[in-house]
Amino acid sequence: MAERARRRAERRGRLAEHMAAILLILKGYRLIGRRLRTPVGEIDLLMRKGDALVFVEVKARATLDSGLQALHPRQRQRCEQAACWLAGRHGWPGVVLRQDAVVIRPWALPVHLVAVWREE
Repeated sequence: MAERARRRAERRGRLAEHMAAILLILKGYRLIGRRLRTPVGEIDLLMRKGDALVFVEVKARATLDSGLQALHPRQRQRCEQAACWLAGRHGWPGVVLRQDAVVIRPWALPVHLVAVWREE
């Protein structure tokens, strides 16, 4: 039973990432890669828009609040480390690095959070 639940969650996650990629492409972003694994973590989507290399974390949750709560400090640290690792391989001189998030909820439009961990 646990295996079935894991497979269902995997399918739901892949569908959420696909929906997030479509949303961002419609907003003018270019898809560079999906599920990029690094020694320090995984980036769900790597996108480019203009001079920005955008690392996107996708969360499929029942509500927007639960999606925002899933973006906790440990998640931020893992994403930042993976982004730094990937920036060395996919970046270019003058690149702007940014971390976004997309929250996917059932029967609702996806929410794109630009620069989700921006320092205030």
